Amino acid sequence: MASLHAIAVSAAGSLVVLAVLLLPVGAGFRLLPPAARLLRRLSDRSRARAAAWTGTAIVPPDPLPVPPKPGPTGRAARAVLADEGFWRDLAWAWLEPVTGGLLVAVPLALVEYGAFGALVQPFVWRRLGGGNWYAFVPVHSTATAGAALLLGLAFAAAGLLAAPAVLRLHARLGRRLLAAPRSTRLTRRIEQLTDSRGRAHDALAAELRRIERDLHDGPQARLVALGMTLDRAGRLLEADPPAARALLRDVRSTAERALQDLRDLVHGIHPPVLADRGLGDAVRSLALDSFLDIRVEGVLPGRPPAPVESAAYFAVSEALANAAKHARASEVCVSLAYGEGLLRIAVADDGRGGADPSRGTGLAGLQRRLDTFDGTLALHSPPGGPTTVTLEIPCALSSPKTSSS
Repeated sequence: MASLHAIAVSAAGSLVVLAVLLLPVGAGFRLLPPAARLLRRLSDRSRARAAAWTGTAIVPPDPLPVPPKPGPTGRAARAVLADEGFWRDLAWAWLEPVTGGLLVAVPLALVEYGAFGALVQPFVWRRLGGGNWYAFVPVHSTATAGAALLLGLAFAAAGLLAAPAVLRLHARLGRRLLAAPRSTRLTRRIEQLTDSRGRAHDALAAELRRIERDLHDGPQARLVALGMTLDRAGRLLEADPPAARALLRDVRSTAERALQDLRDLVHGIHPPVLADRGLGDAVRSLALDSFLDIRVEGVLPGRPPAPVESAAYFAVSEALANAAKHARASEVCVSLAYGEGLLRIAVADDGRGGADPSRGTGLAGLQRRLDTFDGTLALHSPPGGPTTVTLEIPCALSSPKTSSS
C-alpha cells in the first residue's frame, strides 16, 4: 500500500506540473484544478498516516479555493496558484519519492538482504563457487555459510527494529511540508483567540447580570426590609416596648438571612475553600456536598493560576451536575493529574451514557469555559454508559499554599 501511495503521489505531482506547463496554451486552466484536488486528497491521506505513526496530528492547510466546475476563464486555476498550501503540497509530492523512498528502502533492504543470507546462502553456496561473498564474509564452507546465516538474521532483525523509527522520522520530515503554512496557522490562532475572547466577554457580562440580579432579589431586598423594620421598631420603642422587641428579633433574623445570602453569592463567585485549600480540596468539598457517591483520586503537586483553578473547579461542578441530572449516575470518579504542562481532570460516571454537547446538557458551556485558557474537552459516552469527560488545560503550577493530608 505504501508503494502504491508513493506512485500515486509521484503521478499526481507530475500531473500538476504538466497542468502548470500547459497554462500558456490554455489547456492547463481546466487540468490544474482537478489535479490540485487529487494531490490534496493524497496529502490529506499522508497527514492522517503520519498522525497515526507519530501520535501527533498535523494541522492541514485551508481547503483549496476550487469550485466544482471551473470555467474557461481560468479563475479557478488562478485561485489554486495563489494558494500557499497548494505549493507546499507540490513541493512535498516531488520530495516525497526521494526522502520517503530512501528512508523506507533502508529497512526493506536490510530485511531482504538478511533473508538472502539466512534462507539462500546456506543452501546454494556450493553452486555459487569461488568468490561468493555475503557482506564481508567469504562463503566457501559450511562454517562460513553458518556465519552468513547468523549475519543474515542480524540484518533482518536490524531492518525490523529500524522500521518503526524510520517511519517516525519520515513522518517528522514530511510534517514540515504537509503542515499548514505559518500564515494560515497564525490566522487560525487569531480567529480562535478572537472568538474565545468574545465568549469570555459574553460570559463575564452574563455573570455580572446574574450577580446583580441575585443581589437585587436577595440581600438588597432583605436589607430594605431590615431598614423598614428598624424604623417601625424605633416608633414603637416607647409606646409598645414588647412589640418593638419582637420587631428587633425579626431584624436579627433578617440580618442573618441577608448574611447567608451574601455568603452563598460569594461562594458562587469564588468558593472560599478554593482560595484557601486549592483545587483538590475544593473538588473534595463538591463530592461531600453531592448526593452521589463520588471518589476523588490524585493529588496535584502545586497550585494552578487562580483563573485556571476557578475554571477547572466550576467545570468539574458542571460535570458532576450533568452526571446527577442527565446521566442518572450513582457513582462518579474524579481523577486529578498534572504532567507535561497540562492539568488533566477526568470525571467518569456509571450512568446511562449517550451524552451529546448539541443537546444542551451543559457540555457546550463547559467547552466555552475551557476555550478561554486553550483548554480541551474530550467526551466518551456510548449509549448505555459509562461516560468519561476529560478536561485538559495548559498551565504551570506554583507551590501549594495549603495541601490536604
